[in-house]
Amino acid sequence: MAARKPARQQPETFQWTEENLQWCEGQIAKYPEGRQASAVIPFLWQAQKQEGWISIPAMEAIAQQLDMPYIRVYEVATFYTMFNLVPVGKYFVQLCGTTPCMLRGAEDLKDVCRKVIGAENRITDSGNLSWLEVECLGACCNAPMVQINDYYYEDLTPEKFEEILLKLDRDEYVEPGTFNPGRHTSDPEGDNTSLNDPALYDGSAGKPVGKLPNSEPTPAE
Repeated sequence: MAARKPARQQPETFQWTEENLQWCEGQIAKYPEGRQASAVIPFLWQAQKQEGWISIPAMEAIAQQLDMPYIRVYEVATFYTMFNLVPVGKYFVQLCGTTPCMLRGAEDLKDVCRKVIGAENRITDSGNLSWLEVECLGACCNAPMVQINDYYYEDLTPEKFEEILLKLDRDEYVEPGTFNPGRHTSDPEGDNTSLNDPALYDGSAGKPVGKLPNSEPTPAE
């Protein structure tokens, strides 16, 4: 599972890009004076988007920006598993191993990860791939599935998953979504079996509206 302690090897410094520095200023402006610490989660998230993970220098920089104790930033970063405390690959694969995905083939997908990437938390020589088994990602109807960076790849077979990983390791784009040609988004496979009467959509089944609800004026007291 996700490591909840910082990596042993840390960069010496952290610095926002100019674009992200402007973004930070805009975020701080949303909060009343003295309440800037409320921006700690979006700041950590933006730092992770910039660097791929949250380093101790990043936590220290954010603490200084938001005028809050470093330990408070550390507590938030180590509590939420969405924050990576160790370096990850450019394409970070989070593989759901919870019951629905396990029953639908997640164990086979783990074997693919071990074959293509190696052990959990290992980064490939290209720097492009690393993986981690995680808890439920909320796409059980399209199991087995993985999250790669911000996107879901669903209805995977070992063969299709290996193909995806090899393409990403070559820096080739892979369209996210379902990989079951018989499924549309998260609908059941096959044709629709309910709510398919045209009268439901052509207006003929609707009743005319005489007046809007609660449109009568309230009597003056």
